[in-house]
Amino acid sequence: MRVFHTQLFPRWIRDLFQLEFDAAGIDVVWAEDVSGGHWGNFADDIQVLLTSKQHIGKELMCSFPNLTLIQVQGRTPWAVDWRVAKEVGIPVSVLPHRGAIAVAEQTLSLMLGCYRRLIDGHVGTKDGSYLDFNVDPSRTDERKIAFNWLKFDDVRQLYGKTLGLIGLGDIGIEVSRRAQAFDMEVLYTKRNPLSHEYEIQANVSYLELEELLQASDFVSLHAPHTSKTEKIIDGRALDLMKSSAVLINTARGGLVDEEALVSALQNRCIGGAGLDAFLYEPLPKEHPLVNCPNVLLSPHVGGGTGGGQKGMMSDVINNLELLRSKSEPKGLVNI
Repeated sequence: MRVFHTQLFPRWIRDLFQLEFDAAGIDVVWAEDVSGGHWGNFADDIQVLLTSKQHIGKELMCSFPNLTLIQVQGRTPWAVDWRVAKEVGIPVSVLPHRGAIAVAEQTLSLMLGCYRRLIDGHVGTKDGSYLDFNVDPSRTDERKIAFNWLKFDDVRQLYGKTLGLIGLGDIGIEVSRRAQAFDMEVLYTKRNPLSHEYEIQANVSYLELEELLQASDFVSLHAPHTSKTEKIIDGRALDLMKSSAVLINTARGGLVDEEALVSALQNRCIGGAGLDAFLYEPLPKEHPLVNCPNVLLSPHVGGGTGGGQKGMMSDVINNLELLRSKSEPKGLVNI
């Protein structure tokens, strides 16, 4: 089997993928090794096009006469011209990125942890804080319970709330899917907005950054740390957020002006923060964030225990093995 990978990857990721292809006996041609789209020497041999985010349109599909599958690594809706693929009869498979799923789950965990006051509830239950309310334990039955015995007055639901995503790549897409399962409205902002068609597919709506900050109950960061995104959440951005809004960061610490965030939390200018990424890691023991109210901290475990890239390639290789054995690949979306 011979495949053509259209995506440009950092060298370490490409080398990791190459090892997996070699072990499976699959010959891969990398787009970066082909100059000017001159693939005439091997076009007839290509059976599968692979992509992550790189768009595959009609011209590329029609350049390989024996193409039998387009495999997307992730669920980015703009990766393939789905209409053309259906017209020319090329199946498209979408396989979710395991690393992106891990970060998305961490994002939702922080959102729920902040809204449901999970840490406060655990500590208060463990420490017997009910004694502060002159309550004695009594046996429960179907009708008799000690509902909310710690007297929390701000346990909230994600249902019906608005989530604003800053960045909408693999992780943002996975967060959006999970948020929508909670009946949340999902807004996003990114450098290049999606087409209207792809927004409909992903069920998301675009807003400029300032509008998104003002409209969102949660603001969740999923952008890379670059010179343009450095401290994208600064004092002014925090001032634009609702006083009840919660900031979530599972991306990179440098996206947030931590000094401004500390001030916003201490002065109750925003409702809270759930943070898995920090400017200095591990977070210094005496960092002022540690003692801020309404903050939930985690030790940069959004990616789980690692292995997301390798897991992604394992799923892709398994799908190609199914194709090679004349079985139906998993994740088909346009048949």
